Amino acid sequence: MNPTLFMDFTVDKSNNTMHIKRQFDAPRDVVWKAWTTAEILDQWWAPKPYKCNTKTMDFKEGGYWLYYMEGPKGDIHWCRADYSSVNPQESYEATDAFCDSDGKINDIHPGSHWHNVFTDFEGDSTLVTITITYKSLEDLEKIVEMGFKEGLAMGMENLDHYISTQFKLRKENKVTNKAGVATYLNFPGNTEEVFRFYQKVFGGEFTGRGLQRFEDFSFPGQPPMDEATKKLIIHVELTILGGHRLMATDAPESMGFKVNAGNNMHIHLEPDSKEEADRLFNELSAGGEVEMGMKDMFWGAYFGSFQDKYGINWMINYQPV
Repeated sequence: MNPTLFMDFTVDKSNNTMHIKRQFDAPRDVVWKAWTTAEILDQWWAPKPYKCNTKTMDFKEGGYWLYYMEGPKGDIHWCRADYSSVNPQESYEATDAFCDSDGKINDIHPGSHWHNVFTDFEGDSTLVTITITYKSLEDLEKIVEMGFKEGLAMGMENLDHYISTQFKLRKENKVTNKAGVATYLNFPGNTEEVFRFYQKVFGGEFTGRGLQRFEDFSFPGQPPMDEATKKLIIHVELTILGGHRLMATDAPESMGFKVNAGNNMHIHLEPDSKEEADRLFNELSAGGEVEMGMKDMFWGAYFGSFQDKYGINWMINYQPV
């Protein structure tokens, strides 16, 4: 846990409850989403070395979340959370219990009732106040003996890690609330080469904080990176035409990523002259694969499309006034 983040954990045996207060270094909407979205919960809810896997989730009053914890030896523990109250971005209540793969509740371990409250805290952080109630003192003591406090703390640290890696860059590079458009690209380890090529074509300097590398950031709870991975690019921005920004990161296989070039994305450029359209087309398509050469189209534009030598799809569209 980040020692600067507030954390308080108390057990009230007279009321069969646990009370937890935990600060997270992100705005309330970000923290709320992390607690109520299956894809994000799967990334942090389970204490390591366990993994969380969602089968189904319907986050609403009367809905439920059916998931399982998978251990390092393949052991599986199914759980179900039934939502009884949802007040968006402020609070929710849920009854959590162990079950089978179909969601049928069992009594292998005691169930519990959670009441989570989300409030703005110091700076841009969020305080989550959690009250967990058990049916009996015996149930409460059994859960405590099973290491609930330690397991919950590990899950919270997982969430800290998720927030730091997913939102630290946004906080540092988003300096105003002005609307903008950007295209974000992923590469298997050659982002720097790609962006120096694009920089040569478009000119200008890398914006934001320039070429930011993995070694510039800490990744709590993760194994040490090798020297090659440390030098890869975690974030870079380059403004091209009309204020549009390209943004990118390396996504190496060594960190569990698999990048495949596809045809499901094009970057659409609208230059201010036919000559500039030709220049961009010729330089960017060099060594790549042309889909359509530059020509006049029926909608009145001078248009061409191609895939560059790095597998990125582009459209050049010059529309005379």
